[in-house]
Amino acid sequence: MWQGTLDVPSTFENLSGVFGRAGYEGIQPDSEGNLWLVEDTGGPSGTVNKIARQPNSFIYRFIPKNLRDLRDGGKLQVLAVQSLAHPGTIVFNNANPDVDIISQDVLDLHTYGKVFNTSWVTIHDTATDGFAPFDANKLAKGKGTPFKRPENGMFRPGTRFGEFFFTETGDTNADTEAKLQVGNGSYGGFGALFKIAQRHPADNDGVLTLFFLADLQHTGFDNLAFWSKDKLVVVEDRGDTLHGQSALDSAWMFDVRKDYGNPANQPIRILALGRDASATIDSALLGTKDFQNDGDNEISGFHVSDGDASIGGILGAKNPKPFKDGWRVLYTKQHGDNVTYELLATVDPDEGDHGHDHDDD
Repeated sequence: MWQGTLDVPSTFENLSGVFGRAGYEGIQPDSEGNLWLVEDTGGPSGTVNKIARQPNSFIYRFIPKNLRDLRDGGKLQVLAVQSLAHPGTIVFNNANPDVDIISQDVLDLHTYGKVFNTSWVTIHDTATDGFAPFDANKLAKGKGTPFKRPENGMFRPGTRFGEFFFTETGDTNADTEAKLQVGNGSYGGFGALFKIAQRHPADNDGVLTLFFLADLQHTGFDNLAFWSKDKLVVVEDRGDTLHGQSALDSAWMFDVRKDYGNPANQPIRILALGRDASATIDSALLGTKDFQNDGDNEISGFHVSDGDASIGGILGAKNPKPFKDGWRVLYTKQHGDNVTYELLATVDPDEGDHGHDHDDD
């Protein structure tokens, strides 16, 4: 974890003694100045379930001592989800990964309609533990609830930072043993979208629910961004293995007001990404000795913003209005040529309004 100044040249500082070290992937501030962190750290495969992986990534919240300077330290907390199958917190740290990979807790987490109580557990406090760098993932084990490689999270606008959606990538392999369907649930092999709901972002208690259970047609979920207060865009990073087994990456739009446990409700594909010239060349070289490039074009950094860098402009504080009032939509085609694109309206968004809310369409 690093922080940098906005002047040129920038000065960067390592905050490993404050946040610890982990597979941190996404970070979002809430309205209280706390930082919510999403970790992407793959777990070990099983002996029986040789393709599926043990959940090994956590959701963290950092409460700073000084809102103006993170170097002053604070408390690092991990999200703890209470089990429906047994007393206590869901923890996945069995020495035998197979036990966790197909456990009742994993199945429950990936089943529509189940509601889990959550709490935040402090795992490091600089006031008592000091500022030496530490392994946050190690400290979280046994106290927090791991997931199958979350990538990023985002606060839903219009909820006063009371709803936080985060992605779960899954095993990125069509042959994962964790894809087994049982009723309306699975073992999360293809990932998921989850929602944390709290009355206030600084509360210690909340609830976790499954928002969308991923499948082979919608998987490898990575970055996400709210298009509007009710529409959520989620992009894929399936990886080279899944690209060879199924399809290249897409961006999907979800309506957070819908129940995706109903098969009639399906997300809408708004972007289907192919390979650019460099990624096409790289894909032909996969498996070549000492060749380490990716052979794909991952959709990365999908971003909807009006560029407001003030406290009132943090993501989730305003209802986005793509193509209006300075709101812009961008994404990066990562790997290959690494080009960043901006989406533009084909018509004036203020024209053609026939009585319905274009901000939400």
